[in-house]
Amino acid sequence: MSNVANPLTSDPIALRAMLAAERAENERLRQIIKELQRHRFGRRAESLPIDQLLLGLEEAEQIEAEGLAGEEAADLAKRAERARKRRVNRGSLPAHLPRVEQVVDVHDKACPCCRGQLHVMGEDVSERLDIVPAQFRVVVTRRPKYACRACEEVVVQAPVPARLVEGGIPTEATVAHVLVSKYADHLPLYRQAQIYARQGVNLDRSTLADWVGKAAFLLRPVHARLFERLKASTKLFADETTAPVLDPGRGRTKTGQLFAYARDERPWGGGDPPGVAYLYAPDRKAEQAVRHLQGFVGTLQVDGFAGYKVLADRNAVSLAFCWSHVRGKFYDLAQAGPAPIATEALARIAELYRIEGDIRGRSAEERRDIRQARSRAIVDALEPWMKAKLALVSQKSKLAEAIRYALPRWAGLSRFLEDGRVEIDSNVVERAIRPIALNRKNALFAGSDGGAEHWAVIASLVETCKLNAVDPQAYLADVITRIVAGHPQSQLDELLPWAYAPAPLKAVA
Repeated sequence: MSNVANPLTSDPIALRAMLAAERAENERLRQIIKELQRHRFGRRAESLPIDQLLLGLEEAEQIEAEGLAGEEAADLAKRAERARKRRVNRGSLPAHLPRVEQVVDVHDKACPCCRGQLHVMGEDVSERLDIVPAQFRVVVTRRPKYACRACEEVVVQAPVPARLVEGGIPTEATVAHVLVSKYADHLPLYRQAQIYARQGVNLDRSTLADWVGKAAFLLRPVHARLFERLKASTKLFADETTAPVLDPGRGRTKTGQLFAYARDERPWGGGDPPGVAYLYAPDRKAEQAVRHLQGFVGTLQVDGFAGYKVLADRNAVSLAFCWSHVRGKFYDLAQAGPAPIATEALARIAELYRIEGDIRGRSAEERRDIRQARSRAIVDALEPWMKAKLALVSQKSKLAEAIRYALPRWAGLSRFLEDGRVEIDSNVVERAIRPIALNRKNALFAGSDGGAEHWAVIASLVETCKLNAVDPQAYLADVITRIVAGHPQSQLDELLPWAYAPAPLKAVA
């Protein structure tokens, strides 16, 4: 059966309406194409990513250094002058680093004038940073056996020290190094195995995976306690990102989710230390967030994910939404071409961010008062302005989508005006998600749901260490050692990154 197209109407009014609808649809499709092109080939951030900016600066600084080296080689006076400035401005090296003394002395201690004996009148001391490439060493543990000459059956020997890997070769520090390399430096285990092989230590990837699994199991209670302490707060950030997981039954990967829950009170001088906990879930259903945050009471700052609304409807949780996500939608339109409405929206939102920059670090009360005095009028004027512009544009356009994203969330977007503890956006947790994305890019996927849970446990501790300026290598090595030695479960708070203090060194007999 052939399909015959319906003939067009000859009514001029109907034709004009059809033409307007077609133009609106074409404009919408063009915006989608531009957005996809930018997503695929262009920058995804509103500002230049700091890592990308630093790469460009590195190249410029290298070229400048090469030019200066050429000048110094040709002009000894310039070389001496720049060396003098470096000595003055470089600062001191950390006191905790070991010092290796190197004495550069004269060969002849006789006076070049009268040949009398020279005496020391002082010395010049300079320090330079040296590095010894990472090297393996073998810790040999000896346990002497003692016997009694009178009692032939008596044999006394110290018990075997507790170890994470019983009968295995790694120390707890070695396992910690593997964990930090994988979850902080984003080196998959097979790459670590290649690095070890260069020093003649042949470790199979599966062996390293066994160590990681044992450490993750050991650290689960610490991770659980970390999340409990975060949930006891009255203000949290939440976000989620995909976690590809191998699905052997189907011969491909499935898409799990890593939910991130973060606390950071530093912008307003709060008393609780910063932290982040990741939790793995096999899907993104609202029930996951509801299950995770059971018992949490307070303000949850999030993006536009609908699952959090379900949480707010069921529990004593108020949602604060993110102005950065609103801004991003208008930014996409402004980048695609002339867009006066989107550009004006960006300018109004930028004024809110300028005020936030002025009040960062002040108390919650001061932040609230200044927001009421300066930001309230901007937010109150922006809502009716958006409603008026929405009535003027095609409802199928990307601009209408951007406005409709903001308007239903206005109460949550305005919450920062009433509470100085609330941030204007959820960038705190967005930053906490970035290391997960880097690890995902390098490792491609987790090998199983259990591997994704390991990912969540260890990444939570590593990232919380970084937020609290704690060395994750030293922290994990010490905490694993303490737990293996029988640290009480009732005292897990002592093992949280923000409460961490290295165990005192024991004298070696």
